[in-house]
Parts: sequence; structure tokens; C-alpha cells
Amino acid sequence: MIKQSYDKLARIDLLDLHDKSVLIIGSGYIAYQYAISLSKLQVKHVTILGNTKESLKKFKQFPNFKIISGGYENNLYKIKTKDLVIIATPIPMLVKATKLAIQNGQNKILVEKPGSVFLDDLSSLKSSIKKQKVRIGYNRLFYPSFHKLKLLTENEGGITSCKFDFTEWVNTIEFGKYDDIVYERWGISNSLHVISMAVELIGLPKKISAYRTGTLKWHPTGSIFVGSGISEHNVPFTYHANWNGGGRWSIEVVTKENIYRLSPLEKLYAAPKGSTEWKEIEVKNTFSETKTGITEELAVILDDSLERKVGMVSLLRAIEYNHLANTIFGYTRKRNHTKTI
Repeated sequence: MIKQSYDKLARIDLLDLHDKSVLIIGSGYIAYQYAISLSKLQVKHVTILGNTKESLKKFKQFPNFKIISGGYENNLYKIKTKDLVIIATPIPMLVKATKLAIQNGQNKILVEKPGSVFLDDLSSLKSSIKKQKVRIGYNRLFYPSFHKLKLLTENEGGITSCKFDFTEWVNTIEFGKYDDIVYERWGISNSLHVISMAVELIGLPKKISAYRTGTLKWHPTGSIFVGSGISEHNVPFTYHANWNGGGRWSIEVVTKENIYRLSPLEKLYAAPKGSTEWKEIEVKNTFSETKTGITEELAVILDDSLERKVGMVSLLRAIEYNHLANTIFGYTRKRNHTKTI
């Protein structure tokens, strides 16, 4: 599990990472967010490897970064071993790009979440790893709000129950931007962000009852998801999501003293036992100008000592996340032919 590290993550601005070398494979939105965070961490030796010169234009704002066009398949073999390689391609290409990075001698790799929407793809990647360190980039597990919550609940004797909501705002989804399979498995592509946070608070389910109903043209396995269970740490939980209606991502946990809420996930609220008044808890965000969690995550993976203290999402853990998502959403392990958009 990700270990409570609120105070440590609040001091990542004190780390000296300027001599680290990093390669980013990809040139889209998330690759750009990684570049911004690396710049804020003052990492000087950064290479951006993308497909086209046009897609790489936005990276010119980082004058010290090296920019290479032409795609990773044509250029990866030319690049010497880096301290870290970040795989930030579209989801269907993540495993392929990671395997090629391994074949070309890269030993520490951060793969953008979720790694793959197919459990078998992740298992195949795991079997190809020998000495390499591969981590999956679930940046929300490095939110200061998340670690503040872990700190407070640990101080109060632990979490006694949990409920979470991963309702998706269907009207805001950009259809046509990604491959059909990304939408068909949107629970892994997107909702797993919330589910993984709940898991890292209470543990994986040891018992779960999962129910789904409804359908969407682009998501044939269901549109309404409810369920309950008991976690491996004996915490009872419930979840709910209705993609046909309203709601928002949220997590609530109860201790003997308070109820805590992450909603939005970047903010933390508390209501003491016997009260209905929610008050926001102050959370220190050292790099508030960057995408929340990205800078913290990069600091952890670039500093071996910090990673040992905080932890990251291993490939095995990501496989466990995907297995749980398959149960909740009714997906199969392997690629199948479902209705597309």
C-alpha cells in the first residue's frame, strides 16, 4: 500500500534532483504536465520524444529540454539509459512502448495509468520484466489531501467504514478523441482513479458483491454500478455510480471521532461525530501551480530513499486494481469484440 507521507511530500521542494536524466515518450496533454513538473523540480536533463514536430511545439517553452520527433519506435534505440523513462502515450500503446523501452536497456520506467485496460496485457508486461523497475503512474495517490486524510485517520485509530462514488459526467466526455476500447472500458481508463484511492485507504476487498444495470452505446457492460463488501483490513465499504444521472467523484471514510470527505478529491473536509457541519481542512500543496499529484509522484520515483518511505504502484498492484475493476464493471481479462461508438 501507499504509506502515509504527508510531511515528506510537503518538503519535496528541498530535494536536489537537478542532475537526474529523464525521457518522456509522448507529446500529449499528460506528457506536457510531466514536463511542467520536471521543470518545477529543476530537473535539467529532460528529453521529449514525440511523433510530430507540430505536437512538440508546446515543449519549446522549456529551453533546456531536448526535443525529438519521429516517434519512439524509430528513435528509442538511439537514446542512452536514463534515470527515468516516462511512458505517456495513448493508453493502447502504453504496454508496447514500455516493452520496447525495456528491450532498449531502460531500467526505471513510470507508465502512465492504468498501464492497460486489459489484465492480460499487464500480466504479459510483468512476465517481460527481469531486473527493471516499472511503476504505474496513479498520481492521485500522491495528492496532499489523500495523505493528510491517511495521517488523520491513522491518528484516530483507523477507518471503520468507507463509501465512494465514481459517477462519470458522461456529457463532458470527449468522444472520438481516443480509441473505442478506451471508452468501452472507461471504468479502468478513468473511474479506477477513485477506486484505487479507496483501495489504498482501506485495502483490497476480501469479499465483494457487485451489481450493475443499464447500458450505454459506448459502454455495453452497464451504466449504473452499486456494490458492497469487506476489505482485507476488515473495513466494510459501499460504492455507487450512476452514469445516467448526477453526482461526482467522492470518497467518505468514518473514524470513531469524525467523518472525512474527499470531494473534490483535491480537497479534504471533516464533520465531527454528532455534527452535520462540514469544514475544510487546510492541506499544504508545495507545487500548487502544477497538476496535483504529478510533481509529488515524480519526486518519489526519482529519489530512491523517498520511494522506499512512500511507496508507488507496482505492476502487481496495478494488476490487482484491474482485476477489481473487471469485477465491478463486468469486463473480461482479454480483448473481445464489443459494440463500438
